[in-house]
Amino acid sequence: MTIDEIRVRIDELDRLLLKIFNERAELALRIGEIKKERGLPVYDPAREKRIFEAMQAANPGPLDNGAIVRMFERVIDESRRLERLRTKGL
Repeated sequence: MTIDEIRVRIDELDRLLLKIFNERAELALRIGEIKKERGLPVYDPAREKRIFEAMQAANPGPLDNGAIVRMFERVIDESRRLERLRTKGL
């Protein structure tokens, strides 16, 4: 493959990631609504730990597990931020 062909594929994957990130955020908002109704906290460290462990176990590489955790930390942080904003009516 040429550099241009590889970049086209990267662009396709970036659009797919964007779609997936937004779908995940929508689901996190739905969970946030349920948590609010039930008086549950937005932050669930045990759940996050399970996510990190599961993603590391499923990681085929070439990204190392530290990179996987950092990426998922960021995704989860943004989902949590969005949940907090939405449940406070902002």
